[in-house]
Amino acid sequence: MKTVTWLPNLILLSEYENSWEKYLDALYLFYIEDFIDSKPIFCGQKLAVKKYPLFDEKEATFWHIIQEGEKEEDRTPDLRRCERIRWPKPITEHCTESGIKVWENERHTKSGIQTSICIWFEQVEYLIILRKRTGFNLFWTAYQVTEAHRKRKLEKEYQCYLKKQGAP
Repeated sequence: MKTVTWLPNLILLSEYENSWEKYLDALYLFYIEDFIDSKPIFCGQKLAVKKYPLFDEKEATFWHIIQEGEKEEDRTPDLRRCERIRWPKPITEHCTESGIKVWENERHTKSGIQTSICIWFEQVEYLIILRKRTGFNLFWTAYQVTEAHRKRKLEKEYQCYLKKQGAP
């Protein structure tokens, strides 16, 4: 596997005395640094975060990138997501590099059909989901993709997207 020099190291719970409270505070500071204070850009457009609903005075996107679960009220922390809190920003910044697949798809949501942008860094098994908005993109979530069936599904989506775009 090719070394990715621009990808930050994992942020481990053990580096914070195995204290969930200290770890959560550190994760949130990283999130603020990468997505609130730095004003990131993706493909020439502002990359915003979903602020509401706030929970424990922290933005919805923050919770989505450190927790898993279908229902908002039942989401639970996922240490693999937490450890990769520093990955979304550099991956979006390097999205044109070889090995990072970017495509659009449509997802059915509670509020109707929405266009998402998928950024899949297959080498490190990591997927970022953005939602397209007028004049900007909304950072929705990010997580590891390690299951073979999910990787096949992503590859199929990507290939279908390329075909629709007329790529060889």
